Amino acid sequence: MPARRRRLAALATTAGGSLALAALATSPAAAHGTLGDPVSRVAACYAEGAENPTSAACKAAVAAGGTQALYDWNGIRDGEAAGKHQENIPDGKLCSANADEFKGMDLARDDWPATSVSAGSYTFKYKVTAPHKGTFNLYMTKQGYDPSKPLKWSDLDLANPVATKTDPAAEGGFYTFSGTLPQRTGRQLIYGIWQRSDSPEAFYSCSDVTYGGASGGSGAAAPEASAPSDEQIADGADKSTIDHGGMDMGDGTATHDTHESAAPAADGSAAPNSPAVNGASENLAETGGDSTTPYIAVGGAAALAIGAAGLFASVRRRAVTGGRHGR
Repeated sequence: MPARRRRLAALATTAGGSLALAALATSPAAAHGTLGDPVSRVAACYAEGAENPTSAACKAAVAAGGTQALYDWNGIRDGEAAGKHQENIPDGKLCSANADEFKGMDLARDDWPATSVSAGSYTFKYKVTAPHKGTFNLYMTKQGYDPSKPLKWSDLDLANPVATKTDPAAEGGFYTFSGTLPQRTGRQLIYGIWQRSDSPEAFYSCSDVTYGGASGGSGAAAPEASAPSDEQIADGADKSTIDHGGMDMGDGTATHDTHESAAPAADGSAAPNSPAVNGASENLAETGGDSTTPYIAVGGAAALAIGAAGLFASVRRRAVTGGRHGR
């Protein structure tokens, strides 16, 4: 191939790649689930209605952090966790995973909606919207836990997880696995960590539970926690900044899947839902990119694409002119 054609081919590849980068940079952040049974705080509040929750605790959470956290119920995560949960998440920020968007989940209260439990075997269900290989570890607070104080790592019985499961099978929109709840009284909390094995990313959840139906603390009856329905999840998906990944939500339907293949565009470029675009978007999360990464990257990627395209056009004009006037 003549040198001029090689240069044109290289520039075309650069321009195409830059345009694909610009496209993937505008993709939504990918995130993947929360504990569904016992119901996590964020899911229980979303089930009450993101705009007008009914319980005092969920109203306070919205007042502190806004409604977006509830629409993004499956997005409490740390893209750079790599098992360093205690190092990355300070005391008092466990339920938000130190993410400002979810700071309302960290409110120290004894009236969060809760699930009534008792000691013994328990079947846990983790609501998942994008499956990944990894390990689940669920921990319960120690007897004497005070929900009116910010949750600390030392409040959790980290030496004795109530459930541990690696690579469970996802079915009907849930990962389901068994564990054993210890003897406790009053209000307690189950802290969930799902650490991916194919990425540094980890997901976190706080589920409030009560033994014997007592709320603990103030002694008032705890509001019963309910999980959001599949209809609620589907209805709020357009207000979420989180990619819902395409999992079957349990009713035979599936949410939008940004990882599925699609036919290329008419100009031969990668389609918006193709692996060339969304596979790279997933890699942003796998290498520690967070929800801000796309917006930081898009400007540079777009500029690179425009510059490469302009250079390609300039060289092409010179090549055509050279061809007309001889070599």
